[in-house]
Amino acid sequence: MTTTIDKIAWLHLVDGQILGARSKGKDTYYIPGGKRDPGESDADTLIREIREELSVRIKPDTISHFGTFEADAHGKSEGIRVKMACYQADFEGNVSAASEIEELNWLGYKDRDKVSPVSQIIFDRLHELKLLK
Repeated sequence: MTTTIDKIAWLHLVDGQILGARSKGKDTYYIPGGKRDPGESDADTLIREIREELSVRIKPDTISHFGTFEADAHGKSEGIRVKMACYQADFEGNVSAASEIEELNWLGYKDRDKVSPVSQIIFDRLHELKLLK
């Protein structure tokens, strides 16, 4: 039996790099975002998670769906998958690490081995589209 973790992610790209986050005590980067609370829409989850993790406010009217990607969950037992709906959006404020985030870093395609399996698929797609260098 397969269990799927439902996650929402914010793709923040600048000059061919993507913003990656690393949680305290972890060695792998992930794309900022998180799990949906019961009854939340994708937009609600995106806005809440990014405010909690990065201290910025996503502008709701700028949210656009980039794609949904699925892979085995990093660091979990076999049969646990992650389904990640990815969005791009404008924001207000200054990005800074908050909550469980220990480090933020700008990642390029060369950093593909530093991210989770689902993020690697996203990196591949962004690279194909020449959005990630």
